[in-house]
Amino acid sequence: MLKVNNIAAVRILDAEGVRSAAESFRRIVEELGDFRIAACHNIAVKEPMVDASGAILARDVFGWTFDENDRWWHSPRIALDSPLPSACRYTSEPFWCNADGIRAWQRNAFLEKIDLANFEARALTRAAIVAPVHLPFGQVGAVSFTSRDPDKSDLSAEFEAFGDEFGVYARTFIASYVPVMCRAQRLPAASRLSKREVECLRWAAIGKTDQEISTIIERSRATVRFHIHNASLKLDAVNRSQTVFKAAQLGYIGLNS
Repeated sequence: MLKVNNIAAVRILDAEGVRSAAESFRRIVEELGDFRIAACHNIAVKEPMVDASGAILARDVFGWTFDENDRWWHSPRIALDSPLPSACRYTSEPFWCNADGIRAWQRNAFLEKIDLANFEARALTRAAIVAPVHLPFGQVGAVSFTSRDPDKSDLSAEFEAFGDEFGVYARTFIASYVPVMCRAQRLPAASRLSKREVECLRWAAIGKTDQEISTIIERSRATVRFHIHNASLKLDAVNRSQTVFKAAQLGYIGLNS
């Protein structure tokens, strides 16, 4: 049975509560097993997670050191080269991985194609349980749980026992950190696209021209341009590409549809 009785302890309500939430997160995880937490609120940026005073949580709360091989948040190649954040882009469910593969509760063909060559050097660990955290506006965070035993490479039993629990705590911690400690996204909160605007953007997203869209929806080319222009104004976008991107971020369209 999933037990998350301490979930409120890792939820961040204001900047002053970041440190205590991180400390609670660490204690909860240590009670479950001999793990260290590596938490990242956005795998696309280099800024580490910090508390209200600017102290780096990885170092000052989660127990990572100044050693060059331990300061994972200082490595600019992690987000692009490590298989851990790569996998987080293709699943929203917890998984565990080592050099032999990535295992989740369900089969995922994308995960099976991720390059695991030279795994330990690229992932900076022999094995990890990872909880991806998919947030609004396309942001992806992640929390990795690695054993303090540097030789441990099989986390199957720990994943079976704690994988879902780790996922819930990770999502609560990261999802509550972002609105408190990060700058707001430049996306209008109250704008709603019309059915016709969404329809035009959906076709534009798969590469259709205004003329092609006009033929498909049986409206004039000028009408298509009108709807796409209106959508750009509502989404505070500077061009067609950004309009499509922001519409996808807000869930109006799917870029893979």
